[in-house]
Amino acid sequence: MRLIGLAVVLIVSLILAVPGPEAQQVGRVWRMGVLSTVHAPALEDAFRQGLQERGYVEGRNLVLEWRFSEGRDERFAAFAAEFVRLKVDLITTVTNAGAQAAKSATNTIPIVMGSSVSPERIGLIASLARPADNVTGLTLNTGPEIAGKLLQLLKEVVPRVSRVAVIRAAGATSGWFTESGTPVREIDAAAQGLGLTLEPVVVLRPDDVVSVFAAVTAARAEALLVELSGLAYVHRRLILEYAAKQRLPAMYPYKEFADDGGLMAYGVDLKDLYRRAARYVDISKCVGRVNCSRVLAG
Repeated sequence: MRLIGLAVVLIVSLILAVPGPEAQQVGRVWRMGVLSTVHAPALEDAFRQGLQERGYVEGRNLVLEWRFSEGRDERFAAFAAEFVRLKVDLITTVTNAGAQAAKSATNTIPIVMGSSVSPERIGLIASLARPADNVTGLTLNTGPEIAGKLLQLLKEVVPRVSRVAVIRAAGATSGWFTESGTPVREIDAAAQGLGLTLEPVVVLRPDDVVSVFAAVTAARAEALLVELSGLAYVHRRLILEYAAKQRLPAMYPYKEFADDGGLMAYGVDLKDLYRRAARYVDISKCVGRVNCSRVLAG
């Protein structure tokens, strides 16, 4: 059985009452810094496609400065500081940690979150409706309630399940768990209401997935839930192979998991999200403005 649901994506746009890409400065080459965790070629290509649709082409009028933390979020601060020294026109981030580092480094360079998770809960923006300052972009979910929906769907498909292992990324800020690994109130209530016990299992490093699988096995899990994170996306095929080998019913947070053979997914299509993110990275509309965002309805 495959169930693919589309999570709500709240859009905080950079749409302004100024000319579109057809009115870009002639001969101007824009420089954008991009903070990411690890290489994800399919997502990077989708982002480039979206930029091309807006009139920005690498090698012609755009330079993309990619920086990858390789799972070490502490590296983002140095990368963000480097972007400030390079005087990039705009910074794009794809994780909360990257966005936090960028925001700490500058309050003048526009920052676009290509994807984020509950950014208002960790102080990245004032609110989803009115982000303020120099940060805007896209969010993957509206809060921890989404995890309760994933658990509900999992329980409907596998009614007898009672013990669920949760694969997490170290430092993940999805809002599903506290820093100590305790489920937040909304998820704890959802799990209890469904008669489920959650066993958080942390993905320690990008190259350390085997130990996570051992922890899932040790937890005697009857099902698997994967938390929102870039590391989970990158390692999705290993996770899918493990779940299939162990015959563990699993719920995944991104559509690509189901596309690659997973049982169920309830979440966004990341390729489409990255392509759409380029719409809010319309550099010519944002450069020189600190508060360059407003809400796009619909």
